[in-house]
Amino acid sequence: MSGGPFDIVVLGLSLTSSWGNGHATTYRALLRALAERGHRILFLERDVPWYARARDLPAPSFCEVGLYRDEEELADRYAARVRAADLVMQGSFVPEGRAVADWVLGTARGLTAFYDIDTPVTLASLQSDECAYLARRQVPRFELYFSFTGGPTLRRLESEFGARRARALYCSFDPDDYFPEQVATRWDLGYMGTYSTDRQGPLNELMLLPAASDPARRFVVAGALYPPEITWPGNVARIEHLAPAEHRGFYASQRWTLNLTRSDMKAAGYSPSVRLFEAAACGVPVLSDDWKGLEEFFRPGEEILVVRSAADVVNALGRVSVDEARQMGQRARRRALEQHTARHRADAFEHHVLQVLARRSRTAEPTGARLGDSGITAR
Repeated sequence: MSGGPFDIVVLGLSLTSSWGNGHATTYRALLRALAERGHRILFLERDVPWYARARDLPAPSFCEVGLYRDEEELADRYAARVRAADLVMQGSFVPEGRAVADWVLGTARGLTAFYDIDTPVTLASLQSDECAYLARRQVPRFELYFSFTGGPTLRRLESEFGARRARALYCSFDPDDYFPEQVATRWDLGYMGTYSTDRQGPLNELMLLPAASDPARRFVVAGALYPPEITWPGNVARIEHLAPAEHRGFYASQRWTLNLTRSDMKAAGYSPSVRLFEAAACGVPVLSDDWKGLEEFFRPGEEILVVRSAADVVNALGRVSVDEARQMGQRARRRALEQHTARHRADAFEHHVLQVLARRSRTAEPTGARLGDSGITAR
C-alpha cells in the first residue's frame, strides 16, 4: 500500500489451529504474503478448548497473535490496538461475531472490512437474519466486504444485503509450502475435508462406492468429526487430522485427489476450496465435483477432471494413464502458480483497500466507527 506499511488487525475464527476448519490455512497464506510486503499484523482469536488442544501454529513468525477468553477481555486488552489500526478486518464464524462486529465498528478509526470465508452459508442465514456471527444490519457498515465466493454472489451482496463494496478474495496457497514432492504412492484416490452432512452423500458416491467396487485399489479420507456410525470399506484408510505441514506429503502420496464442495457453495458457484489450490500446487491431478465457475479457475479436461458419478471415478482411475494424469497435474500447477498464490490474493487485497482509501480521501467518507455504537463496553 502506498504511504508505507500499514497496521492491520484481523479477528478470525482461528490462525493457531487448523483442526476441523479451513480458515487457518487461508489466513496463514494471506497474512504471510501481506507481512512480506511490510505490513504489521495482529490476529485476534477466541481462546477455545478444541483449538487450544490442537494448536499447530501457536506463534507464527509473520504476525502477532492475541488470544481472548470473551468479549470483555477482547475489549479490555485490544481496544487501543483496534482504534489505532489502519485496517480492521473481521472474518466469518468468529464466536459471538455480532457483538464483536458492533464493537469493531464502534471502536475502529481506520478502514473496516469483513472477510467471509463461508459466503453462501452466511447469505442463507442472513436472509432470515439468523446468522450467529453477522447481523444483516451490519453488512452495509463495513467499508469492504471480501468474499471467498465470486461471480453473481458479489452483486447479490450489494443489491440485496447492502454491502458497500463486495469484492472477491478467494482462498489460495503458499508456494513455499505446497509443491511437488517425490514420495512413494500409497493411495489411488484421497480426500481431505472435515465432515459435513451435505458433503457425505457426494463422498459416498465419489469415494466409497468406487472403493467398494474395486477392493484392490487403495483410498484414504483425512479429516475430523466423521460420525462413528459411518461404515468405511476395508480399502479406505482413515486419518483423523493432518496438520498443514503434513498436507504436501499427503497429496504427493496419491495418484489422484478428490475435491468436494458443500451444497450451498455448489449452488452459488465460484467458490473454490483451499484444498483445490493446495493439491494443484503439489502437481497432483484432481477429480472434482462440478459447479458453476469452476472453469474460471482450472480448465476441465485439461487441468482438472470433473466427475459426477462413481462410474466417472472408476473410469478415471482405470483409463487415464499415469503419464496423462501427471501432465494434467503439471498443467494445474502452472495455472495455480500463475493465478492463485497467496501473493496474488495479497495483490487483490491491497488493490481494493487502496481504492477505498483513495475514495475516502476524496469524499471524507465516515469510518465504521462513526456509523454506530459499540456492542461491547471497552474499559
